[in-house]
Amino acid sequence: MSNEVLMYLMIGVVALFGVVIIAYVMISKKLQSSEIRQIKQLREGTEKSSLSLDIVYQKLYIAYTKIPLVKRYLLKLRRRLEIINIDDEYLTRLQAAKILTKALLIIIPLAILIIIVASNNYLLLSILLIFELFLVDTIIDGMVDKIDNNLLKQQIDFFGEIRHAYHEYNMVEEAIYQTAQDDEKEVSRQAEKIYEVLISDDPETELEKYYDIAPNGFLKEFAGISYLTKEFGDRKVDGASLYLKNLNNITQEMQLEILKRDKLDYVFQSLSVISVIPMLFLEAIKSWSVSQFAFTKNFYEGKQGMIVQILILVVTFVCYTLTRKLKDNGSVNTNPKNTENPWQAKLYKKKPIKKFVDLFIPKEGTKDYRKMKDLLKKAASKQKLEWVYINRLVLCVVVFVASFILFIQFHKISIDYIYTNPTTDYDILGEMSESDNKKAMELTEMDNVFLDQFRGKTKTTVEEIERAMKFSKYYKEATEDEITTAADRVYKKLQVINSEYMKWFELLLAVVFALAGYAAPVLLLKFQEKMRQMEMENEVMQFQTIILMLMKIERVNVEMILEWLERYANIFKEPISRCVNNYESGAWESLEQLKEEIAFPQMIRIVESLQAAVEKIPISEAFDELDTERSYYQEKRKESNDRLISKKGMIGKAIGFAPMVCLFVGYLIVPLVFIGLTSMSSSFNTMNTMQ
Repeated sequence: MSNEVLMYLMIGVVALFGVVIIAYVMISKKLQSSEIRQIKQLREGTEKSSLSLDIVYQKLYIAYTKIPLVKRYLLKLRRRLEIINIDDEYLTRLQAAKILTKALLIIIPLAILIIIVASNNYLLLSILLIFELFLVDTIIDGMVDKIDNNLLKQQIDFFGEIRHAYHEYNMVEEAIYQTAQDDEKEVSRQAEKIYEVLISDDPETELEKYYDIAPNGFLKEFAGISYLTKEFGDRKVDGASLYLKNLNNITQEMQLEILKRDKLDYVFQSLSVISVIPMLFLEAIKSWSVSQFAFTKNFYEGKQGMIVQILILVVTFVCYTLTRKLKDNGSVNTNPKNTENPWQAKLYKKKPIKKFVDLFIPKEGTKDYRKMKDLLKKAASKQKLEWVYINRLVLCVVVFVASFILFIQFHKISIDYIYTNPTTDYDILGEMSESDNKKAMELTEMDNVFLDQFRGKTKTTVEEIERAMKFSKYYKEATEDEITTAADRVYKKLQVINSEYMKWFELLLAVVFALAGYAAPVLLLKFQEKMRQMEMENEVMQFQTIILMLMKIERVNVEMILEWLERYANIFKEPISRCVNNYESGAWESLEQLKEEIAFPQMIRIVESLQAAVEKIPISEAFDELDTERSYYQEKRKESNDRLISKKGMIGKAIGFAPMVCLFVGYLIVPLVFIGLTSMSSSFNTMNTMQ
């Protein structure tokens, strides 16, 4: 990339940022025109004061849909927001444009800063600009999570209002309708949807549809309990309404979840940024080290420095990805309908590619096929098996090609360094003076003449170089010792240049890296599986709360409880689904099979209680300890969440700070110490030889 191309790139980025600002100013001025002012006067008192800004965001939304790369992020953002804002297109567009605008206002100046900082290192510049695309995801996810957390907090107030309305009307649907009249809150839209479900002609079918689009499990529980209460009626338990007691149980679950999310946000609030920041300091450290210790220039501007840079960038990318996976609390799930046709599916539809990919996918019924299927289930991945293998193969090819290109680039860097580095016969601290640098460059240019003459001739000897120097115009008046010294220096440079070519072991390394890339998607799934295992106790305690709400409702049986557990299950979803499917062929046997498939003691205890409720005792008696020891389970849940957050925090800090440690240790301290000691040893040897 030439300086001219770099200049055009910087001008383009600055121009894009300027266009956004100018568009904002123009739209704002237009909104202040006489017609708009007249409309605002007519609407005064009926519209929000932020009307004009809302219109700006609506217009920006339309503009973003016309920009290819931005459109991709806009649609991804929209898919998450439309789950929260049911049937509210205006609000979905408003929030999507608002979040994306804020993200762009952060990303564009950062892109300009990166171009300025890394303008001399085109490889680093390219990687940083590509990495910015991943950073956009982090910013957008954080803003959407904030909206979802706000919805969760609104639900607590909403349930409190439901209690008062239920006391007044004593009808579930009427209480929900009256409480849902506050249009300012996101939870009101969810309440309106639940009300429409309850009064529909086929509420059971509509309820199943709502389960697919509900933004969180607590609204599912509320909708389900409201439906059961409407269908079977409410009853008094210990002098209190069972429906209101269940609402209280859901509220307590939400409070625990909010505390958990707040603590996770606090622990991880800066780890993603910390894992990324080291990349911005690569050039700064390089410039400082070279300016203060000239003997490190060979490392930082040679292929060794480039290799360390690449390793730090790879470590940063891996740590950044793992940190995001570790923090993920599954707050807003994307609509599965929108994940049915990703680029992997489009690629797999092409027959030649399909045939090639199928060669790598394990055959159905084999051990490897079952292992991969189980891994996808345990990791709660929405990917299909063929998508995973397309990811593996694409990553394998990309890593191999990138490694091959990088090895070629490393050789080129070493050769260019020989041709461009000022030639000195001693190591110095600090920078050379202008006159010394000029003399050193003149010596380099003289050496380059002979390097060009003998380059590629691997059998060249020092004597041949000396003869060439004697007959050249550069060494006509030089002494024998000066020619011998110069010939030795050129011979050493020539040996380096002639050795810089693609070697067999580098090709082997490219294959090894490609295999690592092929294994990376599976390793990431295994990491997700480990993280989900940490959530196992938390999910079982959610099951206990669901059973506690259902066990005292009349006409509730074991099969219905299993269906509810399946609906809210995450980690144990697959074995519970199999149990539900096999239930009619034998209740006890299907539960026994479920017990064999799980290995978590607390979940096994729940299954055993369900078995007892099938044949021996009523459900309320099988789970009576859940009611009598409710306070104990609540405290245990809090303690479990604290342990989970503490464990995630320790792992997150180790992963998040790894790039920073690699930067200072691998790119600053080790090179300075190692190269410094080597230079000192070389200097002492030279002094001893002179004596």
